[in-house]
Amino acid sequence: MNRKKIDVRPIMADDTDVVSWFLHNHLNSRVGPSAWGALLAPPWSADPPNHGFQLVADDTIVGAYIAVYSERDVDGEPRRFCNLAAFCVLEEFRGHSLRLMRAILAQQGFEFTDFSPSGNVVALNQRLGFAVLDTATRLTPNLPRLPRRGLTISDDPTVVAGVLSGRDARVHAEHRDATAARHIVAIREGEYGYLVVRKDRRKRLPLFASPLYVGGSQDLLRAAWPQISSHLLLRHAALATLAERRVLGFSPTLGFDLAAPRAKMLRSKNVRAEAVDYLYSELTLLEW
Repeated sequence: MNRKKIDVRPIMADDTDVVSWFLHNHLNSRVGPSAWGALLAPPWSADPPNHGFQLVADDTIVGAYIAVYSERDVDGEPRRFCNLAAFCVLEEFRGHSLRLMRAILAQQGFEFTDFSPSGNVVALNQRLGFAVLDTATRLTPNLPRLPRRGLTISDDPTVVAGVLSGRDARVHAEHRDATAARHIVAIREGEYGYLVVRKDRRKRLPLFASPLYVGGSQDLLRAAWPQISSHLLLRHAALATLAERRVLGFSPTLGFDLAAPRAKMLRSKNVRAEAVDYLYSELTLLEW
């Protein structure tokens, strides 16, 4: 194999179709090319420098590392984020995988996140300066509950958009068309709690809800959790919730704590781990 013919190139707009088919064929065939394409074209405005990097051998794509970019306000400061979203290299070219990672991380001015590292990627990320976030998670069953007087639980887009304000309204507007993001509000006496969740697979079963972002009143969400979990069961067919305490802000009473929750990672000198949620990432854009 001639190393000089194996190039690392940025993924630009003209490359998205071929990269989408590569990921469909070699990373996860359950996800169609159009869904992979949505990951490469997020609905929010970010002015990305690229969509990640690709490994090319003799003008044929043999690897790709997708990046999702965003600009966010963190603790009153604007920060540019690069989220490492999907990583696939054909087996015979695995020796070049690190070149893709280094190409992404060499970009200046970004905070880096990785919310779905798999296998050996966690250890490799740690060697490259990533820290593991606290993902302590309780698996809690979603049980049917009667409605509560004075409490409204809704995922109706009009209701959700009508009640949100400030940062939460912007989050909803920018994720309204993100395929994997599901928006739920709890409303009581003029107060709201806002929850963004996704459906996740465990043991190949797409029956779990994972909170990605919490807004509004955390106290209201805690008090309304029995009705919210019932809504997740009856409206979203989620038998249980993977409730990360750091994201949700509390642990539901029922259930048990996972011994080995899945890793999520951050590489930044400017952003506190406590300030990191899972928006503007593959977790909101891609169902797998």
